[in-house]
Amino acid sequence: MLIRTNVINIGDPFILNDGKHYYMYSTDFDVEGFKARISDDLINWKSLGTALDLSDSWAYKSFWAPEVVKHQGKYVMHYSARSKENNELRIGVATADSPAGPFIDVYKGPMFELGYAVIDGHVLKEGNNYYLFYSRDCSTNLKEDGYKTSQIYAYRLSDDLLNVIGEPVLITTPDKTYDTVPHGIYRWNEGPAIIYEDTEYYLTYSANFYASNDYCICLAKADNPLGPFIKQDDINPIVKAKPIGNDFSGPGHNCFFRDFNNNLKMAFHIQTDESHPSQDRKAVIADVIIKDGKMIVEI
Repeated sequence: MLIRTNVINIGDPFILNDGKHYYMYSTDFDVEGFKARISDDLINWKSLGTALDLSDSWAYKSFWAPEVVKHQGKYVMHYSARSKENNELRIGVATADSPAGPFIDVYKGPMFELGYAVIDGHVLKEGNNYYLFYSRDCSTNLKEDGYKTSQIYAYRLSDDLLNVIGEPVLITTPDKTYDTVPHGIYRWNEGPAIIYEDTEYYLTYSANFYASNDYCICLAKADNPLGPFIKQDDINPIVKAKPIGNDFSGPGHNCFFRDFNNNLKMAFHIQTDESHPSQDRKAVIADVIIKDGKMIVEI
């Protein structure tokens, strides 16, 4: 059954199960940085205030898509923000001793520099290896076909999750009828999330314009964490809008987590007002079943 939380006017929810409580981080619009919220039932969430304060920092707006992992006794947050220096989107990293914060920005600037806009950092921890998946943002990625295009890439990460290693690898690009619905000259593959299950890597990503009913969650699979990833055309999009009146439109930017009973869950956002899609979205949670190479999201 779909859980509709009490968290609205957000985007890009990420949930961390810390053993005793659940913590949620998201794109918020009333703070320069990121909040932490806490819950014991996944339905009702209480704000703990600002977890990472970026009001006097290298960034000045577009505080998007924070994700937090517990690692080596610390909590590591990767996040997106717009740089004061060049007005472009970059990924930052911060650490804390508590999931509630306060998080301290490690570099007081972008985590890495590629000369183009990047967002939506997501960490995969697999054995002794670590990877950072991210989206090369469409704002600075004009392709030969005339479309500004968001594409998903991945890096190897250092053991402390604070540095990228080597060169990024292209993972996905918009190239299917279901993930190339244009909005003007823009197309998107963004919001990567990946899990390893039954010898395969399951990568979910969001496609199309976030403030539309076409926003959706799609699936690609691979035998290797850096691909090649094959989009699952027979079931994509795995989460999409229902007809108007069902209070379920514009689903996207998901994360995976396990609840206190080890059940696999997916958190994502949907439009708060399906008749007027906008950045005002609400967090929802669904059960996920992986069986015989298929992923089913129980809406």
